[in-house]
Amino acid sequence: MKILFLANRVPFPPYRGDKLKIFNLAKRLKDRHELHLLTFAQTKEDLGYKTELEKIFTQVHLVYLPKWKSAINCLPGLWDATPFQVLYFKSDELQHKLDELLKSKNYDAVHVQHLRMSPYLSQRKDISRILDLPDAFSLYWERRKLVKRGLAVKLFENIEQHRVLKYEQVLKEYDLSLVCSVEDLDYLARTHKASNLRLLPNGVDLETFAPRGHDYTHSKTILFTGNMDYAPNVDAVNYFAETILRIIRSKIADVKFVIAGQKPVQKVTALANEYITVTGFVKDLAATYNSASVVVAPLRFGAGTQNKVLEAMAMGVPVVCSHIGFGGLGIKSGEGAIMQTDPVAFANSVIELLESEALRRRVGQEGMNVARNKFDWDIIAKTLEGYFEEIKKH
Repeated sequence: MKILFLANRVPFPPYRGDKLKIFNLAKRLKDRHELHLLTFAQTKEDLGYKTELEKIFTQVHLVYLPKWKSAINCLPGLWDATPFQVLYFKSDELQHKLDELLKSKNYDAVHVQHLRMSPYLSQRKDISRILDLPDAFSLYWERRKLVKRGLAVKLFENIEQHRVLKYEQVLKEYDLSLVCSVEDLDYLARTHKASNLRLLPNGVDLETFAPRGHDYTHSKTILFTGNMDYAPNVDAVNYFAETILRIIRSKIADVKFVIAGQKPVQKVTALANEYITVTGFVKDLAATYNSASVVVAPLRFGAGTQNKVLEAMAMGVPVVCSHIGFGGLGIKSGEGAIMQTDPVAFANSVIELLESEALRRRVGQEGMNVARNKFDWDIIAKTLEGYFEEIKKH
């Protein structure tokens, strides 16, 4: 098939969640299909990645949309009911380029990434289209309400949540709309009475995050990974450091907490002290996982599944996580990841793992099996391939 990927960000380098997914899916589909890419370049650096992307895509089309222009796009949001995140990615230039490509290239299907890009093809019933949602955005915003925040932020987030909830119904305009967890699928089906929803899990690169003979004897390092300018991650590490880590250190005083991830904001860097390390960008993230005794994901809001959990499981490192994304794993607590929502229970689960080499080994090795059997990108790419065949117009 000839397939066009319409993405909101340049999917290279594949460090962010939305970039990871497109990169890994396309990498596995390229040998069986002709793939094309149309996406925004938000920086001059993004424009320089075209050569790398052409190793996967037959044609790559980049539309330059600097962040200052996106900010101007959001001004109508003061009186328009469209979600700000949709306005942020509005572009007449991209719409013109898309119309040009659809007229001349005769694609068999189009993969539209994210709610943010949904307006561009929501009304093109003549084309086979899939809308791939990273998660249920209205659920994400609903959960943000549970976290304490300032009055101005609270007002903005409440407005955006209501706008997203209403706008999200656009998913019913597509042939299929995909989400990455059963939890999100059930929520969207119930909320929007949608019948065109399907499951496409997030995956993990089992070559990059292959087991490296993890040493289960060390028991002093707790690790959190992720993009550290992403609001759920920023909240999670502050919550962990201020609430959960104190409980852990009352029992295990010499434990270290490592926060590894690019672009740490000031609220993250300010956490650094004699027992908390903030690394910034890490080139070999797999080695960082391998050096950890336990990986934690204490997210209090968000949706979908968490790459940090899948990557750690793939490497055989035990995980303690919150309920955010856990439902999408399709496992029981303890099968690679232990799920806790109460801060004391979360801390106690980490302590139990740190105090037992046998428990770390059992949980970690069960995680390896889950990742290998359910979250291999090769398996997920074949699932997407099946969805393209399902909607292909003959």
